[in-house]
Amino acid sequence: MSFRTLSFRMSARPSAPASPSASPSGHAPGPSGRGLPGGGALPILAAACLWGTTGTVRTFADGASSLSVAAMRIVLGGLVLLASAVLVRRAHRRGAGLRRLAADRRARPLVLLGAGAIIVYQTAFFVAAARTGVAIATVVTIGSAPAFAGLIGIVAGRTAPTRRWTAATAAAVAGCALLVGGGEDAGADAAGIVFAASAGLAYAAYATVTSVLIVRGGDERAVVGTVFGVAAVPLLPVLPFAGPGWALTGSGALIALYLGVVATGGAYLLFARGLRTTPATAATTLTLAEPAVAAVLGVVLLGERLGGLALAGLALLAAALVQIVLPRK
Repeated sequence: MSFRTLSFRMSARPSAPASPSASPSGHAPGPSGRGLPGGGALPILAAACLWGTTGTVRTFADGASSLSVAAMRIVLGGLVLLASAVLVRRAHRRGAGLRRLAADRRARPLVLLGAGAIIVYQTAFFVAAARTGVAIATVVTIGSAPAFAGLIGIVAGRTAPTRRWTAATAAAVAGCALLVGGGEDAGADAAGIVFAASAGLAYAAYATVTSVLIVRGGDERAVVGTVFGVAAVPLLPVLPFAGPGWALTGSGALIALYLGVVATGGAYLLFARGLRTTPATAATTLTLAEPAVAAVLGVVLLGERLGGLALAGLALLAAALVQIVLPRK
């Protein structure tokens, strides 16, 4: 079954038609974006900043394997997201969004596709990081995601990239490249780069699927809770064999809770909220803030150094993100 068949064309939101005050994304601004410059872009930037902390926090988890960290994040994050979807009230009924999504037969293949994309994204990224280094893996994964999202949008007939998005994405990717080139020397592994690009494709697929389900009227908490809940099911039997002992210590438990509850559950809720008024193509470009935050934390907390090229990359990346966040005149 093709992605075009699965995704369907996004229809206009039933709440209100687009108006002259619509956001730069072309969607009518939702309640979360009213009065805020950038509307739904701000929750997405906040999510990217939280994701940018995970690499630094991960360094303090002594003895943790990449697979155990990935599985722990998805399982704990899935529990938080499902609990959030169950507790939210819609039409005076708790969990109404979950029941509505479960009853929608058209949504089921999209949920399965999104869950598979999450698993592939997490697994491929950590394999890439082990082979070619965290810096290169992060930049290739996050840097390739906007291009993949744009291609998926074209193939599925959902969106056509604008000149503004194309220019801002090119500048942001160039900034990420300078950020890596101006940092500490790191060897590039061809297989690792392939895994990182695969992670970028999977991330773009997840963002697109989530955007389709939300814009079609799904509650954002129900959507991300269901997708992560389904993704956690095959990882539950894997977790005991992935070496979860690091999470049983005091510091390890705090790290696991932060990675799962805050940097996964909370961040993906923010990301889903932003997708209600921001298309997936712009959202994946905004997440390029993640390597910038990771680089800054590496300098401040881990004593890493950035050269002139890296600082120029940070400035170029920041300018590109501002171009997307600011409303179009």
